[in-house]
Amino acid sequence: MAEQLISVKKARLSFAGRTVLHDVNLDVNRGEIVTLIGPNGAGKSCLVKGLLGLIKFDSAVISKAENLKIGYLPQKLHIDEIMPVTVNRFLKMVAAVKADDIEQVLQQVNLAGFQQTAIQSLSGGELQRLLLARIILQKADLLVLDEPAQGVDVIGQQELYQLIAAVRQQYQCGILMISHDLHLVMEATDRVLCLNRHICCSGHPDAISQHPEYIRLFGGAMEGFAVYTHHHDHEHDSHGNVVPLGSGCQHWDQDAGCRQVVPLDTEHEHG
Repeated sequence: MAEQLISVKKARLSFAGRTVLHDVNLDVNRGEIVTLIGPNGAGKSCLVKGLLGLIKFDSAVISKAENLKIGYLPQKLHIDEIMPVTVNRFLKMVAAVKADDIEQVLQQVNLAGFQQTAIQSLSGGELQRLLLARIILQKADLLVLDEPAQGVDVIGQQELYQLIAAVRQQYQCGILMISHDLHLVMEATDRVLCLNRHICCSGHPDAISQHPEYIRLFGGAMEGFAVYTHHHDHEHDSHGNVVPLGSGCQHWDQDAGCRQVVPLDTEHEHG
């Protein structure tokens, strides 16, 4: 049985009378990558911050593995231009880190030879890889990555997601990731959760570009789309309201699941 690292059940959160999260359940196991997707304002970052204790849920049941160590990569990191810090010095801020450890991790994230480079001069992709290196040095059981590819070009995004998958494989840590780039993370992700204040759907990502149903429905018009498999405990009507199973949307169904087409430029809002 997989070792559960963290779990939250029935998480609820509201601000100024506006519901941000409603009865959200989430868990991450060791050696697993779980990706949260959803539209802007869906509550993704709030859910992650609640799990980290950075904000307080209105109500929730949270359980964590004993002595769980979490490494967090925030969505944005402000770096003061008037206080230059080298890559080497930045990584030395991690407790008990050794020079050999720094050299090894920089090679792992393709930043070998950058020790004396000021972090202010790094590109977006280089900075994100540096932040990932810092988390690796912390020897965290769970990596929480909030939009790790933000501000990174397409080639850099592919490299970053491949690196994240390699880190999971090498260290057998759990990874909880927020991403808008489902088409790039699909191969590396074990589970996808679509969040829009509640969990709309969840399941294993499934690239089915050669599937006959996929081809029948969309043919060559599906470039720029990703498709994954998910399972429902509810449906949505034509207005997006949650309704009981059997009374809402219609999907192609197979093996108690369904195939949902996700437009990559608009994000999945449909259950």
